[in-house]
Amino acid sequence: MQIIAMITMLIDHIGVVFFNDDSALRIIGRIAFPIYAFALVMGYYHTSNIRNYLIRLALLAAISQLPFQLALEADGINVIAALFVSLLVLLAIDKSKSVILGGAVTIAAGVALELMNFDYGYYGLALVLIYRYIKSRLQLSLHALINIAVIIHKGWVIQIYSLISTATLIYTPQLYNSFDRLRPPRWIWLSFYPAHLIVLYLIREWLVYY
Repeated sequence: MQIIAMITMLIDHIGVVFFNDDSALRIIGRIAFPIYAFALVMGYYHTSNIRNYLIRLALLAAISQLPFQLALEADGINVIAALFVSLLVLLAIDKSKSVILGGAVTIAAGVALELMNFDYGYYGLALVLIYRYIKSRLQLSLHALINIAVIIHKGWVIQIYSLISTATLIYTPQLYNSFDRLRPPRWIWLSFYPAHLIVLYLIREWLVYY
């Protein structure tokens, strides 16, 4: 799962940095984020120390911000920070004894993600919530609904291809299990996001210079 997420994200960002008119690379890249969202939920389930998990995500988000802005020429906040906010929402919902309070926290977080221009915005939070609280057979339908919402609201037509990830997670989990036998070292998984952005930025600058 980790290898598929990293490779498809790399392909997506190569498309953004070097081949922005090539929709094929961006389509492949739609596979990555749902896997990262699902991995966040699995990490939340299985971590033995949620505090350390939060600290790691916060540090990684901070480290990733400048590479994110430089490589992708973005003016928002990177996706790791969006996942960090999503994890805080999961904690708030699970610790709250009130459905109303949990709903209020979720809405407030979704609005904040949009207003502060976090990567993926409320879409990312919604997908994390789907993976956390919805039974697997309904996940694909709800994922399709939020894709329709962002197509209408944001014009993200290409995002519809992200359904591939949810469909394979539900119906062919053995695909990811086979790749998990080749799980990369933990330091590669943790550092890959900022590291590959730095490399792409340096390559682009070198090409421009020469």
